[in-house]
Amino acid sequence: QASQISVLHCFSFRGGAEFLFDGVKKHQVTLPSQPEPWDIRNLLQWIKQNLLKERPELFLQGESVRPGILVLINDSDWELMGELDYQLQDQDNVLFISTLHGG
Repeated sequence: QASQISVLHCFSFRGGAEFLFDGVKKHQVTLPSQPEPWDIRNLLQWIKQNLLKERPELFLQGESVRPGILVLINDSDWELMGELDYQLQDQDNVLFISTLHGG
């Protein structure tokens, strides 16, 4: 049985990505409880619906982040953590860094 405890997470946006989120760099978020564990795939859709303020195409591509956005989970590259399939743990810190700089 999946636990129904809501967990607190910290999401940070840097390198210009924060401008898609009203300039807010750090969000403390309690995700709603759901039957399945939260993974990054679900999280990105939740961020799109709840935090993203403008131009989602600059943050998301398909169900993932755009190329050029670095994702760190607890200071580790998400490529080492399973990317979209990584299941969020309580108190995880997820950092999105845009390496794209417009002219």
